[in-house]
Amino acid sequence: MPTLALLFLVAGLGLIAWLSGRVRAVAFRKAPGQRFSSLPRHHGTFAAMWTVLPPLLFLAVWGACAPGLATDAVLKTPAAAQLPPPGFERAAILSEARAIASDHHRAPLNRLATQLAPAYAVEQARYGWIGGATALLLGLAGGAFAFLRIRPGFNARTRIERIVMAGLLAASLIAILTTIGIVASLVFESARFFGTVPIADFLFGTHWSPQVVDPRNPGASLGAVPLFWGTFFIGAVIAMLVAIPFGLMSAIYLTQYATPRLRAWMKPTLEILAGVPTVVYGYFAALIVGPALRQLGVAIGIPNATSESALAAGLVMGVMIIPFVSSMADDAIAAVPAAMRDGSLAMGATPSETISRVLLPAALPGVVGGVLLAISRAIGETMIVVMAASGAATISLNPFNSATTVTKQIVDLLTGEASFDSPKTLAAFALGMTLFVITLLLNIIALTVVKRYREAYE
Repeated sequence: MPTLALLFLVAGLGLIAWLSGRVRAVAFRKAPGQRFSSLPRHHGTFAAMWTVLPPLLFLAVWGACAPGLATDAVLKTPAAAQLPPPGFERAAILSEARAIASDHHRAPLNRLATQLAPAYAVEQARYGWIGGATALLLGLAGGAFAFLRIRPGFNARTRIERIVMAGLLAASLIAILTTIGIVASLVFESARFFGTVPIADFLFGTHWSPQVVDPRNPGASLGAVPLFWGTFFIGAVIAMLVAIPFGLMSAIYLTQYATPRLRAWMKPTLEILAGVPTVVYGYFAALIVGPALRQLGVAIGIPNATSESALAAGLVMGVMIIPFVSSMADDAIAAVPAAMRDGSLAMGATPSETISRVLLPAALPGVVGGVLLAISRAIGETMIVVMAASGAATISLNPFNSATTVTKQIVDLLTGEASFDSPKTLAAFALGMTLFVITLLLNIIALTVVKRYREAYE
């Protein structure tokens, strides 16, 4: 059964259940002298929930199980006897057969896949009808159960609230469990890496060359200090030298000098920068900013200037971070009590003196919190450094030289053809764990600073 048609059928059953439950509740309310805890629409919503939610939950589980059941059925057919042993080649053939069964116009690449495609189509259709029929039966059963529960003393509103609370709890648990899973995978794979490479060699080594790893001493070529330096130099130095002055000055202008009409269109225009995809910034850095900086470096006498420089990635990243700094500084300055500003002006201070000596010191904790959040955003940026930064791991103060970052190396390590159990690939998880810890600490510090600042003026 087509998925879209099945969803329409389930939605139709839900609508019928809502109307039926509402009509039944209205009929009960005609009796005089009774008080009701729920409105007719509550009873209708209760019936609709019991009609729609069980089929949808079942279809979510069935959608994950049905492909495996269909594959098991196909493997029992005579044509599957020619398949190679379990492994990558067998999985590729089965995947292609599944794709041909779903799209009959797809050009086949493997003879066995073409032979297995009809069996896959039959099994997919069979399990699709089984799942669809079961979902509709669950919807009818749930609707009947809810319809029979509707009585004059039935508190449908409380039951709806409980169902909604259970859904919110499930959504929050999904986010928490996802985070736990990510951290657990990083910790597990990082532990495997540090079982091979000493943690001191990784954190304090100054030579990074994962292409050539000596099995007898893998830590000699997996020292991550150049990556940490490149990440810090690009994200926390060059990018912040661009983002902090422009972001702070724009916040001061918008809060203290701009007219309400000008602020109404200028602030959203500035925040558009935060919505531009990072790949667009990457293209801009690689095609325009990088070559221009290389020509500038050659013109001022830097012979080894390259278009894949730390300065190119840092400048564009700083432009991307400006809205983060500006927004946080704007909120911090606007939260300063007006009495402090008015008192400074009443004492004869000029607007610029009031800003520099009263407003900015009072808003400094909020501004610092915004800067720390912007730094954590910058050091975790991937697309700009992948497209504009180099893969050469160097330690240099020259911004025109090549530099690389942790995120750039993670992409390079996980897109190669090395074995997943090799130190080269496992190093990506160690880098990810290190970056996760650093950004977590920065976020905790920033949120603590912002919280204390807000408590001071509440």
